[in-house]
Amino acid sequence: MRTKKSLSRRKFVKGLAQGGVMAGAIPYIATSKAYKETITLKPNNLYEDKKIAANDKVRLGVIGAGIIGFYNIYSALSVNGVELAAVCDLYNGRLTRVKEVFGDHIVTTRDYREILAMDDIDVVLIATPDHWHDIISIAAMKAGKVVYCEKPMVQKVKEGHEVIKAEEKYKAKFQVGSQGVSSIQMQKAKELYNAGEIGDLILVEAAYDRHSSLGAWQYSIPPDASPENIDFDTFLGDTQKMPYDPIPFFRWRNYQQFGTGIAGDLFVHLFSWLHYIISSDGPNTIYGSGGTRYWKDGRDVPDILTCVVDYPEAKTHKAFNMQIRVNFVAGGGGEGSLTLVGSEGTIKYSGNNIYLTRTPFANKPEYGGYDSLFTFPEAVQEEFVNQYNAKYYNVPDMISEPGEVVYSPPEGYDERNDHWANLIASLRDNKTIVENATYGLRAAGPSLAANESYFNKRIVKWDPAKMEYS
Repeated sequence: MRTKKSLSRRKFVKGLAQGGVMAGAIPYIATSKAYKETITLKPNNLYEDKKIAANDKVRLGVIGAGIIGFYNIYSALSVNGVELAAVCDLYNGRLTRVKEVFGDHIVTTRDYREILAMDDIDVVLIATPDHWHDIISIAAMKAGKVVYCEKPMVQKVKEGHEVIKAEEKYKAKFQVGSQGVSSIQMQKAKELYNAGEIGDLILVEAAYDRHSSLGAWQYSIPPDASPENIDFDTFLGDTQKMPYDPIPFFRWRNYQQFGTGIAGDLFVHLFSWLHYIISSDGPNTIYGSGGTRYWKDGRDVPDILTCVVDYPEAKTHKAFNMQIRVNFVAGGGGEGSLTLVGSEGTIKYSGNNIYLTRTPFANKPEYGGYDSLFTFPEAVQEEFVNQYNAKYYNVPDMISEPGEVVYSPPEGYDERNDHWANLIASLRDNKTIVENATYGLRAAGPSLAANESYFNKRIVKWDPAKMEYS
């Protein structure tokens, strides 16, 4: 059924053709059909088929066996030749679970220093609350370990500089765990961007919405939680002392004392993806706004955070603007997405797919239709068309309709597996780390600056070269 709007639009165009506007002033209508193509990306398979000698085994020590810790264990073990050797956690129940899942031979402890002291540990995973990242990362590099530190790399910007210094001092192999930068989807997005498929970058729209209690960090608290089987004092670390409380222990992301809120948990992914695709060092201006709208459960961080971010001109891009958002009360459902809007198209990451849409400008400017030409006197219209035809006489009368190519990963693909494979490749084959400490701070820094802007209600200036804000 045609709507009144579509009928009035049809009548309007018809009127232009029959009325005072000359035939040459009718809007150009492309006759080519829009296209859509789906392409399945090929996985990297760095070590999937490679035989690993007994003396080339990589032994993994894990510090922090929570949700992300377990995810990373499974991904690390997906790489040929990696074996789990030891696990540290401050809740006894997780140590019991490690033995249930991976075997009684796994060494377990509540003291991370015991793992760092083990000579047969090659790689250390740090999946602790944010306030422990810098301390354990530096200690692990000093102990000669290859380090995989979960994002955000640090809780405070100044800590990031200390981690960078340690990486350089100990000539360490250090990788931050924003696993998307190792994904085949991001590699394709980078390839498309570098090929100029979308023209000049104008705007970036980024979001990572959620709509569930677990998505909002209301993690399950085990019924056996107690001061006897949780080392709460060690959990507090260098933060303010407080009586035992299982809620901040298991839901630490909700508190500034231990975590970095939405910005450190999810903004950091969005910045990491973007910086990888366009090879950027980061923004220079950040303004954040948000609030706690729904999850009023004692948390002191917002459940919705939005930011307007400005990027200066750089070698790989012109100056552009970014809109970034995370909403934990997304009634329409939530997902992560990153859209690069260019002068001739868009590259969008959504639902694990990369979408390339090409919408080039016409070869020559249109006129007529909603243009003002039909409001001119008839003689003026004729003069305009004559001048137009003379100016664009040799320009082909063509417009490319929007077309979409979808790049999808193969079924069962897990980008975290590739991130671990990249780290192990740096150890075995001396491959370059894709997300080292400097890269990590250039993603974490703007995220932490977003928190600074939100909590102190001010515009924050970020220096992407010095990696500090003011």
